[in-house]
Amino acid sequence: MTRLRPWLPLIGIGVFAIVLLGVAPAVLSMHWINNLGKYCCYAIVAVGIGLAWGRGGMLVMGQGVFFGLGAYAMAMHLSLETAGPDKIPTFMILYDPLAPLPAFWEPFRNGAFTLVVIVVAPIVVASILGFALFKRRVKGAYFAILTQALAVALATLVSSTIRETGGDTGLSGFKYFFGYVLDDDRNKLMLFFIAAGILVACLLVVWQLNRSRFGELLLATRDAEERVRFLGYDPANIKLTAFVIAAVMASIGGAMFVPIVGIITPQEIGASASILMIAGVALGGRASLFGPALGAMAIGWGQSSLASSWPGGWVYLLGLLFVVVTLFLPKGLASVVDRIRGIVPRGGAEKGVAS
Repeated sequence: MTRLRPWLPLIGIGVFAIVLLGVAPAVLSMHWINNLGKYCCYAIVAVGIGLAWGRGGMLVMGQGVFFGLGAYAMAMHLSLETAGPDKIPTFMILYDPLAPLPAFWEPFRNGAFTLVVIVVAPIVVASILGFALFKRRVKGAYFAILTQALAVALATLVSSTIRETGGDTGLSGFKYFFGYVLDDDRNKLMLFFIAAGILVACLLVVWQLNRSRFGELLLATRDAEERVRFLGYDPANIKLTAFVIAAVMASIGGAMFVPIVGIITPQEIGASASILMIAGVALGGRASLFGPALGAMAIGWGQSSLASSWPGGWVYLLGLLFVVVTLFLPKGLASVVDRIRGIVPRGGAEKGVAS
């Protein structure tokens, strides 16, 4: 058992992958497969938050910014693909039929360019933001407030640019995904497999990072930043790396969210959306490997299921659950297993006492 313990998370990822990629498609209807794909997008974001917050101690309350970068990049490409060659999206025609396509939209006709932007844009933005904050040793509540303010600013900007981004109504009406018809159930299943596969890959990346030298330095930076600096390492660079990785995961999650859900609006990238992402990570357990992903999927299920049957009260139920977990399980639901292990006596210990 001792030899297997370091590999238990990897075994858990394997079991999770089998359930997600093998069992779920076999037993769930297409409606729930599509919903599960959406939950996987939230979980991808949450895995990155778990690395930055749970492992690095950075309360990243503005992940809606990076989620929005990936989502709107993908939505722009799908809108242009749906419109057809040399044509503009329908919502632009409604506002001004004679207006040309904005210059910054034109490159998104190319699928390869769009994929590059989904990865590179969050790296650039997170690097600039992180360098400015970490080099000045901004942390704690100030860091959380600044990152959340950026999410509010981006949502406000998108809402006010109706002609360029669709404003509050967002971008929707997509028919194709890189040549695949989105209304086809086989293609919907393909999108689910892509999102689920990316989620499993993100778990593998975080597992490897946690057990690497970088993971040890990130944990040490969270608990004793000055000691890390005394040993000759720059905590700002360590935090920046984790912050950028989390940003890329959020952008990829946003990019997959668009073809699966079929719409992106400012409400999905603002402060409330960012808080829901944090709430899912806290619920599942920010310091664990699977906790953030499972917590985010649970929050996503509550948002889509309970909101339809109890639209006025599910938010209060979520708030109550969040308060209870924070008070009695500050490490999230993932800590329940550890508490049970502490309560249940071990067989070896009992034999030692008896002898």
